[in-house]
Amino acid sequence: MTEAEKALAGLLYDANYDPALIAERGEVKYRLQIYNNTDPRELAQRETQIKALLGKTGKQILIEQPFYCDYGRNIEVGENFYANVNLVILDCGKVTIGDNVFIAPCVGIHTAGHPLDVKQRNQGLEYARPVTIGNNVWIGAGVQILPGVSIGDNSVIGAGSVVTKSVPENVVAAGNPCRILKTL
Repeated sequence: MTEAEKALAGLLYDANYDPALIAERGEVKYRLQIYNNTDPRELAQRETQIKALLGKTGKQILIEQPFYCDYGRNIEVGENFYANVNLVILDCGKVTIGDNVFIAPCVGIHTAGHPLDVKQRNQGLEYARPVTIGNNVWIGAGVQILPGVSIGDNSVIGAGSVVTKSVPENVVAAGNPCRILKTL
């Protein structure tokens, strides 16, 4: 298996020293540099660039600049997707986002995690767990979503939350760690 295949399979993989992954991330960072420096009034050009970068998108998508990700190919977003400035998606694993999802500024979606064993960490090994966000979800400013988390349809995640465990559908959840505050 390649290191990229190991990552998608949830196995430990060499994220720091594998030449293929380093080269791919370099190419993606270059493409993001172009995207992030494109005139913000050039909406059609920005849309073309972002659709070419991500694995799958709906017809209508707007990601405000700047935007950062590791690979792009592991990110799928549905219809009517909007993300405000400073979205970071560490897509070593799959990130699946449904329809009508809105993301506030300074949100991080992280699939990457690191072993507790210091020898493995020092070898550059890490793991990836998929993140899934359902339909009609609103994610508030500064939210951090950790590896392996799912957020159910119609839910709202309050600003500043650290989402360490999955959140069911039809709830408002917030806090550090994020917890359910009420049912919708």
